[in-house]
Amino acid sequence: MSEATDTKPGIWASLKRILDTLLATAQNRVELFAVEMQEEKCRVVEAMLCAAAVAAFGMMKLTLVTFTIVILFWENGRLPALAGLSVLLLVGTALAWRALQSRLQARSAFTGTIEELKKDRACLGTDN
Repeated sequence: MSEATDTKPGIWASLKRILDTLLATAQNRVELFAVEMQEEKCRVVEAMLCAAAVAAFGMMKLTLVTFTIVILFWENGRLPALAGLSVLLLVGTALAWRALQSRLQARSAFTGTIEELKKDRACLGTDN
């Protein structure tokens, strides 16, 4: 009878440690997921801002190209100013486009969480 009493606290202590470890791991993964969710939200907002910049610069570029073509045949003094502004907005459009592309192709979402879950599965899969 005393043997059963001696082993019971050890079993309960082991079960409590296992449960505590599982809960700590789950908490860690949920916290990592929350951080990655916040990063993903910031990345999406940045991509939307870059897309808005591309659209705005593109519209201004088209407007200035139109004005440049109209004025090309009008007087000679206004052409260099409009051509300079057209080049400046073209550069802005190209930079905004590149920023948008780099934001969209930077990385996949939730890579940290996925990698940690893969490590967890690998640890559980091996015979330790």
